[in-house]
Amino acid sequence: MKRFWTDVIVADDRSILLDARPVRTPGRAALALPTADLAAAIADEWRAVGDTIDPRAMPLTGLANAAIDRVAATPDAFVADLARYAESDLLCYRADGPAELVARQAAAWDPLLDWARTRYDVHFTIVTGIMHRPQPPATLARLEETVARRDAFQLAALSPLVTLTGSLIGALALAERAVNADALWSAAMVDEDWQLERWGEDSLATQAREGKHRDYDAAARFLALLGA
Repeated sequence: MKRFWTDVIVADDRSILLDARPVRTPGRAALALPTADLAAAIADEWRAVGDTIDPRAMPLTGLANAAIDRVAATPDAFVADLARYAESDLLCYRADGPAELVARQAAAWDPLLDWARTRYDVHFTIVTGIMHRPQPPATLARLEETVARRDAFQLAALSPLVTLTGSLIGALALAERAVNADALWSAAMVDEDWQLERWGEDSLATQAREGKHRDYDAAARFLALLGA
């Protein structure tokens, strides 16, 4: 689509207007945002559009569209999908060697698990190796309950954060400001960084990682702009 507008403003209801006409989501709902900070950031994305719209350059708009059109329509399904990650959370699956990798995982992941234990009064089963072992049912129920309290915009941000890091616990820690975005990304990349150090860089893998990092940063920023 070609750019057809000159002015971008945020209306009193925090919807985005292009030359006084409201922006619509793909589902034809008004693009109205829950916070002034998020509305301002999304307005900036529309101001930055060149001759044609490139959705890849507008990740905040994309997440807002998803919140309005998809998550708000089926919140229970999104809650269930996210809560399911607690059954095999990255932080609970540890290497059995070498010692340096074991130590790196513990240094990056143990503080997040300790935070979750205190914050949610839960217990975790720590697994060595890749064979699945179930987490306590009470832990799974408590974490699902926690996710279910989030609104559609928060769930839209949590979804990529959980899938890109492999950790529901880490994403919740970020949402509750118990960890910053850079620290959580580093924690999620412990195993990948280890492999990179051992075997060297692969250009395709590096390109894929950079793409994931951009998506992660966008979701983390979206969450921060919600004031969550």
